[in-house]
Amino acid sequence: MTPTLVRQHLPHAGAAPRVDLRARARDWSEIQERMLVPLFEAVYERLDVGPATRLLGLGCGSGLALLMAASRGATITGVDTSADRLALARERLLPDGRDTCARTDTRIVDGSPADTARADAPPYTVLTAFEPIGCLAGDAEGLGELLAEATPLAERGAAVVLAGWGPPERCTTASVLRVATKLAEPLRAAGAWRPAHRDDLERVAQRAGLRPDGSGRVACPFGYADVDSAVRGLLSTGLFDPAITATDRAQVDKELAEALHPYQRQDGTVWMPNVFRYLIARTP
Repeated sequence: MTPTLVRQHLPHAGAAPRVDLRARARDWSEIQERMLVPLFEAVYERLDVGPATRLLGLGCGSGLALLMAASRGATITGVDTSADRLALARERLLPDGRDTCARTDTRIVDGSPADTARADAPPYTVLTAFEPIGCLAGDAEGLGELLAEATPLAERGAAVVLAGWGPPERCTTASVLRVATKLAEPLRAAGAWRPAHRDDLERVAQRAGLRPDGSGRVACPFGYADVDSAVRGLLSTGLFDPAITATDRAQVDKELAEALHPYQRQDGTVWMPNVFRYLIARTP
């Protein structure tokens, strides 16, 4: 849920909504990010991520996927442009608060993939782009730009992991995300949600000159303690920003809560089954 689900998707048309970015980053870290843990685990298991892995996380956000790779012994570097999410990643991964931990060679970089280049470092063996694409118009192009900078930093044949939403009929959350499209329609705002397409990931890989080398699907249910937590978690993805621009935050909160009602269980929790896709490609 980047573009940095991960990067914060801000609309390109109309006035940007007033957002408490620090609070949103905290909601992402504490509520939403963990929904993708099954995806991270499946990919790391398939690639046998471990002590021999040098991993670059594109759009690393608040660093949960990096933390999981580090726990397997990998050397990790994360890069993003969200200062608030990166501050949380540093709290998780760099106890001294610096951008680099010499003891573990962990690095957190505010900027673009090119900013992670170091003359004295060996090339990366794994690149990950875990922010799911295929839900916003233009998100594939943004990922392509990141890959253009990142792939020259990887060794030949390095694994590049791309992630995306599964078919809308397999993603319960798709019906809730349609609220974003409906409310943003008056402005026809760029960056509004759209249903995922079957070959989104393959098209990105092809344009980046990567060779597909396997794919998979992973169940990633979205579970929340209550409707309020669900609203905060979903808003933290940035997917509803065009809707907030076109209407206002109160209207979005109201309609989002109504859309979540069918998925609220008797104990007040919210449960939405979803399937996500991943593609493993190789650098030339």
